[in-house]
Amino acid sequence: MTKCEFDFDKRKMGNIIFRSFNILTKLVQVIVNKFKYSWCKIASYKHFVQHRQRNDSRQNAVHGDSNLKLLCHNVYDCLHFKEIVLPEIFEAELPRLTNEQLDMTHRAINGNPNDVIVQKFNLNITRRDLSTLAGLNWVNDTVINFYMNLIIERSKKSIKYPKTWAFNTFFYVKLIKDGPQSLRRWTKKIDLFSYDLICIPIHLGVHWCMAIIDFRDNSIRYYDCMGSSNNTCLRALRLYLEAEYLDKKGIDYDTSGFTLENMENIPQQMNRSDCGPFSCTFAEFISRNAKITFGQDNMPYLRKKIIVEIVTGEMLIK
Repeated sequence: MTKCEFDFDKRKMGNIIFRSFNILTKLVQVIVNKFKYSWCKIASYKHFVQHRQRNDSRQNAVHGDSNLKLLCHNVYDCLHFKEIVLPEIFEAELPRLTNEQLDMTHRAINGNPNDVIVQKFNLNITRRDLSTLAGLNWVNDTVINFYMNLIIERSKKSIKYPKTWAFNTFFYVKLIKDGPQSLRRWTKKIDLFSYDLICIPIHLGVHWCMAIIDFRDNSIRYYDCMGSSNNTCLRALRLYLEAEYLDKKGIDYDTSGFTLENMENIPQQMNRSDCGPFSCTFAEFISRNAKITFGQDNMPYLRKKIIVEIVTGEMLIK
């Protein structure tokens, strides 16, 4: 159990926020272990946790509403919290683009390709960059890096979303080539472990994927819209976390409990050119707790949406 997963003081009961259902289950277990000699009803809670774990594993119903309500009820009884706030999964939104916004996308890609359209995050976005989002063009790294910064910025502005950091497109290339020690200075000014999510664009030469480190449930997930697995990436990111923790905090970081997962049953691209928009949109949806419901049919729209967000310098969904 990490320090940031939850915090409570039985002498000062108030609201408690859980970042995942698994963490709520862990809390009940901690209560069982820590206070079993002082609270007369603990035995029933221990039995409850074990029973739920068996059922959840068998039925794959971890996020069922009945399970959540039952767990909340037992934690209410046990700790007398005023309220338990569980992570909210939002329905995916695809806001309609206005005629003005559609005109904006047209102007953004037509004209002198060297014109700088946007300056932000110490990045210059030219028409040439934005034109990689037009039609079936292959999206370049400048566009993806800018978009990752938009995700970070939105996270800072809204407390309803997970606290999110994102690396640029050169991070993974350097990690694989030079190892974790070569990246020590990349996080000189941030505490990576204070975030909920870390988005890592994965550049594989002629293909883009997205990896997500989720500290809320100790997982590293790999999203490939062509359905391939990449265990090398997952293991490299886990080793990076261990090296980063040791470098910044001076102690070992136990990642034995981390889940490494190549994501299946996710939207797949039906051509050779949409991997960039797919990868950006995976990160955009996950960073606002949205269900991943987009697909290939949405790509023309999503390309235009990304252009609008880059040109305006802000996400359409705030």
